[in-house]
Amino acid sequence: MIFRENYVNKIMAFTDTPFVKILTGVRRCGKSTIMQMIMDELRNRGIGDEQIISMRFDSMEYDGLTAKQLYEMLKTRLSANQKTYLFLDEVQEIPDWEKTVNSINTDFDVDIYVTGSNSRMMSSEISTYLTGRYVAFRIFTLSFAEYLTFKKQYAAIEDVHKELVNYIQYGGFPAIHLQQYPLDNAYTIVRDIYNSTIFSDIVKRNQLRKADQLERVVKFVFDNVGKTFSAKSISDYLKSEHRSLDNETVYNYLEKLESAYILHRCSRYDLQGKEILKTQEKFYLADTSFKYSVLGYRDESVAAMLENVVFLELLRRDYDVNIGKTQNGEIDFIATKRDKRLYIQITREIHSEKNEKREYDRLLEIKDNHPKYLLRTDEFAGGNDRGIKTMHIADFLLSDEY
Repeated sequence: MIFRENYVNKIMAFTDTPFVKILTGVRRCGKSTIMQMIMDELRNRGIGDEQIISMRFDSMEYDGLTAKQLYEMLKTRLSANQKTYLFLDEVQEIPDWEKTVNSINTDFDVDIYVTGSNSRMMSSEISTYLTGRYVAFRIFTLSFAEYLTFKKQYAAIEDVHKELVNYIQYGGFPAIHLQQYPLDNAYTIVRDIYNSTIFSDIVKRNQLRKADQLERVVKFVFDNVGKTFSAKSISDYLKSEHRSLDNETVYNYLEKLESAYILHRCSRYDLQGKEILKTQEKFYLADTSFKYSVLGYRDESVAAMLENVVFLELLRRDYDVNIGKTQNGEIDFIATKRDKRLYIQITREIHSEKNEKREYDRLLEIKDNHPKYLLRTDEFAGGNDRGIKTMHIADFLLSDEY
């Protein structure tokens, strides 16, 4: 088991505080394993097994369990004379679980950790019952650095730049990096994750009757990662395919895909007007392997997937990420975190002086002194020109400087 230090340290900074620790993220991104790592760390600190209770609610053992029954069950298992550490995995399977967690947290000497795979974990009910009493942690699939650590267990890493290609093709679901899988086998695993998420977290949970419509929306979005579009764009496209779907239904589907953490929305930010724009957003995937396992691999899609991996890395590092709208064009990403701001332009390779000038001019148009990056994948990626740092994307993903 590869230790995912960044998550464990971040979460355990809140150990023995009155806050409920909520871990969310797409299915199979590693939430349960991270909870196991936290349990192991507690044992290393001298916490006895009798103080640790772990329950996984997607097990048939708890099928049909009510919030009241869960409360009574937990009450009988709590340690009488010392703090109990509760680990409740996929707790959203219990209706009104947040009432139980709030009551247990209030009434007893406990430290609570919960996980879930959809935004039911962040709903208005949680805000009502756990206001000011929880901290949320978004768990992502493996970063490029974590992927390299996993792969070193079964294969030599000779060139991290070339390894970026494999990372984009295979993606970062931990399950497909426990051993050396052929690409087809890896995509079979990812398709299973995708299908179970679509069926359980979207179709079944929301009682959708037209799953085929949802699938068409998914395929449109997957095929247009990194491009700006709207619900109307999708609706118009489907009409051209003789599939009628109104804007509101499309928007509803997009929200549900976000709720299951399959998609991440990225809004545009107007650098002149200093405001978030509500139109022509972009969507990125929870993992690049989703696109290739559903639509197949195409070389021309790599540029969009390079954007996708940079976008996810910025989210992992707790940046808020927007597309930057300038007077004369767009910046791929504006990333902000407290007093930090980064401007990032991404290109696969620069083939001409005209192309190079265009990429630099977009960043030079911004007149403030925040760091500006031009990220590339060719052998000339490196150096600093007029305040713009050029880096290979692999080096940026592994860098500690931002």
